[in-house]
Amino acid sequence: MIKITCTSCQKPLSLDETKLPMKEVSFPCPVCKTKLTVDRRNLEMASAAAASAGEAPAPETHEEEEGFGAKALIVGNDHPALRQAAKLVGFVPMHFSEAKPAREYFMQEFPPVVILHPAQISAPPLEAMAPIVSLTPNDRRKAFFILVAENLRTLDGNAAFLYGVNLVVATKDLGAFQQIFRDAFAYHERLYGAMSVVMKEVSSTH
Repeated sequence: MIKITCTSCQKPLSLDETKLPMKEVSFPCPVCKTKLTVDRRNLEMASAAAASAGEAPAPETHEEEEGFGAKALIVGNDHPALRQAAKLVGFVPMHFSEAKPAREYFMQEFPPVVILHPAQISAPPLEAMAPIVSLTPNDRRKAFFILVAENLRTLDGNAAFLYGVNLVVATKDLGAFQQIFRDAFAYHERLYGAMSVVMKEVSSTH
C-alpha cells in the first residue's frame, strides 16, 4: 500500500499500487473531487531507489474493506447483492449495521455514496436511520443517498423525498442497479450543478 495526500483538501489516501496500471492514471479525490494523478512507474522507481540506498520499505497497512477507489457506505442489513451493486458502480463497500457509528465514519471520511438498507421499512422518517439521515444540508450534499427496500418502487421520487434520500431502489431491481444509479446520479449532478452556479452567483453579489 502507498499513501498519497490530496493536493487540494490534504486528505490522506491509501492506494494498492498492485492494482494500478504501469502508466499515469487520474481519479477524483473522494472528498473534494479534485483530479489526482499517480504514475506507478514513478512509484516503482522510487521504491527501487530506496531499496538500493538501504532504506527499509514502508510497512504495509491494512484497513477494513481496503481498496483502490472511493467508498460506498452500507448502513443496516448487509447483503452480498448490495456489496456487488456498490462494486459495479466503482465503489468499495463499507458496512455498518448501526446508523450512529455509520454517521461517525461518514463525518470523518465523507464517502460519496451511502446505501441505507433497514431491516424493515416503516413510514417516514426512518427512525433507525435518523443519525445518518439527519445531517446538515451542507454535509448531505457531499454524498448520494440511496434507500434499498423490498416494498418500495424503484425511482419513486415521492418516496425519496419523504425518506430524505436521493434515490429509492427496490431490492428486486438490484440486478439493474448499475444503470439505475448512473441515470439517477447524472440527474442529481445536473440538478446540484445548476444550484451550485446559482449559489455562487448569489454569494458573489454580496
